[in-house]
Amino acid sequence: MKPTTAMLALAMVAATPALAAGTFRVEEATIADIHKAIRDKSLTCHRLVQNYLDRIAAYDHKGPALDAILALNPNALAEADRFDAAYAKSGPIGPLHCIPIVLKDNYNTADLPTTGGSASLAGAQPKTDAFVVAKLRKAGAIILGKSNMHEFALSGTTVSSLGGQTLNPYALTRTPGGSSGGTGVAVAANMCVAGTGSDTVNSIRSPASANALVGIRPTKGLLSRAGIMPVSETQDAVGPIARTVADAARLLEVMAGYDKDDPSTAWSMGNAPQSYMSFVRPGGLRGMRIGVLKVMFGNAPEHQVVNAVMANALAAMKKAGAELIDVDAPALDAAKLNANNDVQKYEFKALMNTYLASIPNAPAKTLSAIIASEKFHKPSLEKFLASAEGYASGMEDPDYKERLIRNQRSRQELISVMAEHRLDALVYPLQKRLVVPLTELNQADRNGILASVTGFPAITVPAGFSAPSAEAPLGVPIGMDILGRPWSEGRLIQIAYGFEQATHYRKPPGSAPPLETKK
Repeated sequence: MKPTTAMLALAMVAATPALAAGTFRVEEATIADIHKAIRDKSLTCHRLVQNYLDRIAAYDHKGPALDAILALNPNALAEADRFDAAYAKSGPIGPLHCIPIVLKDNYNTADLPTTGGSASLAGAQPKTDAFVVAKLRKAGAIILGKSNMHEFALSGTTVSSLGGQTLNPYALTRTPGGSSGGTGVAVAANMCVAGTGSDTVNSIRSPASANALVGIRPTKGLLSRAGIMPVSETQDAVGPIARTVADAARLLEVMAGYDKDDPSTAWSMGNAPQSYMSFVRPGGLRGMRIGVLKVMFGNAPEHQVVNAVMANALAAMKKAGAELIDVDAPALDAAKLNANNDVQKYEFKALMNTYLASIPNAPAKTLSAIIASEKFHKPSLEKFLASAEGYASGMEDPDYKERLIRNQRSRQELISVMAEHRLDALVYPLQKRLVVPLTELNQADRNGILASVTGFPAITVPAGFSAPSAEAPLGVPIGMDILGRPWSEGRLIQIAYGFEQATHYRKPPGSAPPLETKK
């Protein structure tokens, strides 16, 4: 569902004059910046939320027409007023006090529809928030709205029958990655502070890579997936997308926790530190042994731009104190893992049917009803949906069981490689080539599947940009994936923060510049 006329009117009619020059700028503001400004009384929660609504009004359907937002929260300003009143009385509500975020539209919300970007589920209204959404709200976050996504999170170019094609703000002729591309664009274009995504293969880290952002795919079991529209029990993960490592770590810290409705989270007990923010400290790369996973680099002409950017990023890592070790592990090749290990099509039908049964007013109650409606993006989804529907019981299929065995072998191979070389982490480009033009239906040469089929954690960070061009005045963003052992999110955050502070590669997109100060 696109923002309604009434919702957009809310952003304009309720407009508050922007803060005076020299006090607070919303563009590229971090959680720490916002909280300092609120403490200094140079910013109110109402004004902050209004600033983001103004930017959405200016850039989501107008200007570059990025089409990142599916639905706005009509109560956002009223919530901000409550936060201001509460702050005046007793201080901040929690670690995310008055932080406006967007949620990928496969996260259940009791106050907004959850559609997976599909016209076949327009208006579908969950009864309760997803577990992690409830935790974000309790920590003080304001849900600004729901973001566009590749429909049902089943591909990587962020196009949906309900939201259309989301554009990359750095190169308007290219996709923003996906499937969490709406969140990625909203964060990159400063329409919110941060957001959430889901990652079945690449889908948090792909838009992070394509939009010069930080995206965290955690160890399987660290964050609950209860209340998230599913694709694969084996491969699904949820996590934060932000402009900085510190902000991503703050959201991860808030979202983590045991949830009885997602049994996998029982494995996190005793494995998660009390604070991930404690790993956000200077000099994080000094003494780290980093494996450069050579099988994840391409050799064709179309891969050379990414390879050149990665060479600079690796040199920066070494200069900041890391020891780099080239690693040859052909069994971990992404193309092989995609062909032989991926299990989405076997699990999707049963999981989706169970999910749809939990939504009281879901317009379609089964995958077969979705297909029969023909209200989905056929060019990118028709083949997958038909394949998934074709299994009477996909999780009883012999090939499915063989793939699960291969996944266990891949986990052992990966942990053995890290042990053999005494590695703190592995690095490689999240994508071997630049994010694709809008004319293509598939994001080719992505490497995110290694984390998804093994359940190991990974953080994607900005590694640099391609050369500037007419279509991409700043260049096209390129991201580096940093993968670690299970439950090593703290160390990965330390490495990522050290790299971020040594390079400062992120630049905001020119297509969504600061708005003029209102008089």
